[in-house]
Amino acid sequence: METIIVLVILAVIAFWIVGIYNKLVTLKNRFKNAFSQIEVQLKRRYDLIPNLVETAKGYMSHERETLEAVIAARNQAMAGLKAAAADPGNADAISQLGSAEGLLGGALGRMNIVMEAYPDLKANQNMMQLSEELTTTENKVAFSRQSYNDQVTDYNTYKQTFPPALLAGFFGHGDDAALLEYEDREAMQAAPSVSFN
Repeated sequence: METIIVLVILAVIAFWIVGIYNKLVTLKNRFKNAFSQIEVQLKRRYDLIPNLVETAKGYMSHERETLEAVIAARNQAMAGLKAAAADPGNADAISQLGSAEGLLGGALGRMNIVMEAYPDLKANQNMMQLSEELTTTENKVAFSRQSYNDQVTDYNTYKQTFPPALLAGFFGHGDDAALLEYEDREAMQAAPSVSFN
């Protein structure tokens, strides 16, 4: 009789441990999938930016520095995305992507402000279409980022609670996943320099 009780207790403990392990894996896979959605939208955004810059070049010949800053920020963000996509659980890679996206957002913001000084450019059909596509993509990126951050929060919260906290490190889930935050407040608030020299 005692043997049966011990076996039942061991079976309950084993099922409990397997349940914790499975939930950790499920939550980790969810945030990795959510990152994949961000990756799709960011790649679309990165593909639109060179077309936007090329269209603007003819009108904004005096704003070469602004256009070059946008392309440089895009390239840095693409490199950050590649590193983060290789390991969405790597907090440093996600942080690097967030910083690069903040710089890109600031550069695009400055470009949009400068474009306001060019009414012919704003009226260009190609530029209007590209701007609309970029705006739509920005909205999708924001939605995907929010979904990713929600999944990361669920994962981190579960693995930090008791009793999963006792086993998470043992199962390879020791480090917290990083939220993707890329609002560079300084870059967003900096006034663009407009020069017609």
